[in-house]
Amino acid sequence: MRALISVSDKSGVVEFARELVSLGWELLSTSGTMKMLKEAGLPVTSVSDVTGFPEICDGRVKTLHPKIHGALLARRDLPDHMRQLEDNGIGTIDLVCVNLYPFRETVAKPDVTMEDAIEHIDIGGPSMVRSAAKNWESVTIVVNPEDYAVVLDELKTLGHTTPETRLSLSAKAYTHTAEYDMAIASWMRPKAGLPEKLFLEYDICQPLRYGENPHQEARFFKTLKSVPYSLATAEQLNGKELSYNNIQDANAALNIVREFKDKPFAVGLKHMNPCGAGVGETIAEAWSKAYEGDKTSIFGGIVAFNREVDLETAEMLKPIFLEIVMAPSFAPDALELLCTKKNLRVLKVDMDGDVKTQMACVSVNGGLLVQNQDLEICSLSLDQCVTVAKPTPVQMKDLEFTWKMVKHVKSNAIVVGRDGMLLGVGAGQMNRVGSAGIALEQARAAGQTELVLASDAFFPFDDCVTLAAKYGVKAIVQPGGSIRDEDSIKKCDELGIAMLFTGERHFKH
Repeated sequence: MRALISVSDKSGVVEFARELVSLGWELLSTSGTMKMLKEAGLPVTSVSDVTGFPEICDGRVKTLHPKIHGALLARRDLPDHMRQLEDNGIGTIDLVCVNLYPFRETVAKPDVTMEDAIEHIDIGGPSMVRSAAKNWESVTIVVNPEDYAVVLDELKTLGHTTPETRLSLSAKAYTHTAEYDMAIASWMRPKAGLPEKLFLEYDICQPLRYGENPHQEARFFKTLKSVPYSLATAEQLNGKELSYNNIQDANAALNIVREFKDKPFAVGLKHMNPCGAGVGETIAEAWSKAYEGDKTSIFGGIVAFNREVDLETAEMLKPIFLEIVMAPSFAPDALELLCTKKNLRVLKVDMDGDVKTQMACVSVNGGLLVQNQDLEICSLSLDQCVTVAKPTPVQMKDLEFTWKMVKHVKSNAIVVGRDGMLLGVGAGQMNRVGSAGIALEQARAAGQTELVLASDAFFPFDDCVTLAAKYGVKAIVQPGGSIRDEDSIKKCDELGIAMLFTGERHFKH
């Protein structure tokens, strides 16, 4: 039995090869891998000795030879194939251990040159992998060091790998080469001026019981690279399995938490929209504000924090029916208390670091919409004020708070707040004044006045200003940009309301 070993990722390969030798396998290898195996004291034959042809073109041509690919591709169950091998002095190769040049890592370097990138495109490796994978009924192909153990276990116990294992390894091998070719094509197409193609690469994170509704199938996939504020890498400390809707809502909550870093912050969320939020000097104060903003809507909702949940906060959370509680960490006594509710999902989420540009995809019939996530948000300043009345320092803080919140509400979006507390949310209405009415009525029910209001897009008329004044709004922040902006400014001046124009819209459909 012969095994050909030629790897870029050399982790565990010496131990793997040593076990093969102990089981009576003959080793073939190339260049760097052969040197490493020899230095480990293992008997190994050069591929050049097998082919009778030296490595040429600076190692570009090593294994592209009938004595290698014939040895891999010949079907053992066809006498004619085996006769041809014998007639040409070719022995079979029964196991291939190959992984490919590090192309991704090479082109990720900021100073990579075209020449360097091209030299890290593997040719012989993918050819061997594909040949071995095609003949999986007879040949074992291993492209991942994680599979060394299962292969060795079967060789030791059975003397061969099982057909099920070989088929699984073959599928993994074709995945390996597909991902490799995808990385090369993605890098080269823009440089060649070719039309853009979108290649998506995600690994399964978990199957889901169903999607938005029980008759819809669903799965949760994750990106290859871990990022902060991600459910894909969150640690579930308690509760039932996450559902499709849980994941959607929890992700929306984490996107809001990401906006607030300077002070303790808490948010409650239902159906992709915040239903309560607050900043405080402590996480308990932040939660108290979030809860008081809308005690009704939070029932069955999702809660996220940007600081460790302590026992005081956990004691306030426990009596409320919630689906999920998320935080970067939990004090041991707080976690113990929350875990007494067996169905409550408690998630520890990595919130360390900033999220870089990420792609957001939406499926449409026959296509896919792709955009960068809306990660940016401008800071507010008095220079943005377009009215005679100017916001007070306290109002400026509340405008900053509501401006960050309205970004995460479904358009048409209006939010109302005061003292670092979300008091009203108008989401997803077909006209902006309708959203304003919902948010303002909610704030009135909380018994609050001296409010601030934020809008995700411009006011098309001055009706929102007129309505806001009736409910005690003293300051407004909105993007501006309407052909009737002057009407809204004039109305604010008549009513003594301060208004800021940010020049930045935050639609969320």
